[in-house]
Amino acid sequence: MGKTLAQKIFDAHTVDTPAPGVRVLSLDRVFCHEITTPIAINDLVAIGKDRVFDPEKIKAVIDHVTPAKDSKTAEQGKTMREWAKRHGIKDFFDIGANGVCHAIFPEKGFVRPGFTVIMGDSHTCTHGAFGAFAAGVGTTDLEVGILKGVCTMREPATIKVVLNGKLRAGVFAKDVILAVIKLLTVNGATDKVIEFTGPAVDAMGMDSRMTLCNMAIEAGGTCGVCYPDMVTVDFLWPFIQNDFPSREAALAEYSKWLPDADAVYDKVVTMDVSELEPMVTFGYKPDQVKTVREMEGTPVNQIYIGSCTNGRLEDLRIAAGILKGKKISENVRAIVSPATPKIYRDALKEGIIEIFMDAGFCVTNPTCGACLGMSNGVLANGESCASTTNRNFNGRMGKGGMVHLMSPATAAATAIAGVITNSPLFTGK
Repeated sequence: MGKTLAQKIFDAHTVDTPAPGVRVLSLDRVFCHEITTPIAINDLVAIGKDRVFDPEKIKAVIDHVTPAKDSKTAEQGKTMREWAKRHGIKDFFDIGANGVCHAIFPEKGFVRPGFTVIMGDSHTCTHGAFGAFAAGVGTTDLEVGILKGVCTMREPATIKVVLNGKLRAGVFAKDVILAVIKLLTVNGATDKVIEFTGPAVDAMGMDSRMTLCNMAIEAGGTCGVCYPDMVTVDFLWPFIQNDFPSREAALAEYSKWLPDADAVYDKVVTMDVSELEPMVTFGYKPDQVKTVREMEGTPVNQIYIGSCTNGRLEDLRIAAGILKGKKISENVRAIVSPATPKIYRDALKEGIIEIFMDAGFCVTNPTCGACLGMSNGVLANGESCASTTNRNFNGRMGKGGMVHLMSPATAAATAIAGVITNSPLFTGK
């Protein structure tokens, strides 16, 4: 019987099978941020096990609230800072060098095909875009990962999502994943891996693939994965060029993780994206999705462009192309947060930041703050936000606030109009 991508990774990393269907996996990476990791650190200190399994394989960042907004968040940062120093964790990204975790870690080349990755963050599934198994975990699993470099997981079943066709102008990966979540529902992939494949995925760059995998969790998925190909190799080449004689050799090595032709799937879902329109959420669940056309004219109070879903350079370029020479509506406020310092710097060089500022956007440092209603864009009761983030739960961006998830193109057009509207990039009927 053939194996899926996830099954191959599990087989290669299994160090124990304590019960039927349960594997103890060795970890290639443990990622950490200042909201969930300090709890694990303090617990390990309290039980006399303040150690790390390998400081080279642990990567840490302060990103959710940065700079600190109050004494509590300052203490969280302090805990991370002191922990990284005493254990020699060189890849610790403190204020000034820090970016959103699921953007800066791939940007630094920390994820490779076939890797196992955990983090105390549900959107760790983003890193599956590289053909890795990457999952969000709870505090206990994070502690064990930090201390021993292993994590216990159930053997994964996999849903294969085949995306056929070619996206029309003005339709992006965010629209695709919203449509997929609508189809699967928020519980449709619970405890499963989602393999994204097909011509539409093959045509995507790594930024778009990370957008797809980032929101696998919104359908209940443990991880979303894309197959490693030459697009993957090209992205990673600056980091792996000393490991392989050529890009073709790297691709040959990474291809061993591709699923077998006779792999067994829990379900296979096929979608033709050729006629897909820009999509937007309307309620408090990620599967409550309509076309932008159906939501046309819905007023919003705030626009937010950023996050681990859509705060990358590709996203900022798309939005800036729509905003250039325009002003945001006087009825809204607008915020943009480039996801990493490099993205911010590159956007500055390209004139993108100036376009946002000329349009009336507030430009913030890289941070997760607004996405989860902690800082830099919290909503007031009764307000709504057109957002490129990944989660629209009730009160997600502020108590009593409503979040409409959409692509950067739709968000930029909405900022200009002051109401939800399709971007000029989409000319479909």
